[in-house]
Amino acid sequence: MEAMPGVGLAATQLGEMQALAVVDASTARGQAVRMANPEILHSSVQLRPHDEASPCLPGVSAVIERPRAVTVRFLNAAGEVEERDFVGLWATSVQHQIDHLQGRMYFDHLSKVKRDMLLRRARKIG
Repeated sequence: MEAMPGVGLAATQLGEMQALAVVDASTARGQAVRMANPEILHSSVQLRPHDEASPCLPGVSAVIERPRAVTVRFLNAAGEVEERDFVGLWATSVQHQIDHLQGRMYFDHLSKVKRDMLLRRARKIG
């Protein structure tokens, strides 16, 4: 994850079919949260728009609205069950990674018209 310009990475993006993800939305980096089997327990009603992208589809991005805050339960790096609240960019990234683990991409949250436009742009770039 540190080698790319992102704030999270899911194992599935690397071809590893395991429910593992890492997120670090800190300003200086070095605050990575490693999660196994993450599940969202609670999502805020208030949404937050954020421009999302993925190395799986380089060169394109889209503004996605997601809950501003989430509570997530996961196994941490020590193998202990942990529940943690994530807010802002942290919450966006955690939700984005959990989507990857469930076989979804950020553009799956777009309308069909917007998703098709984004995928056409990606094909032209690639």
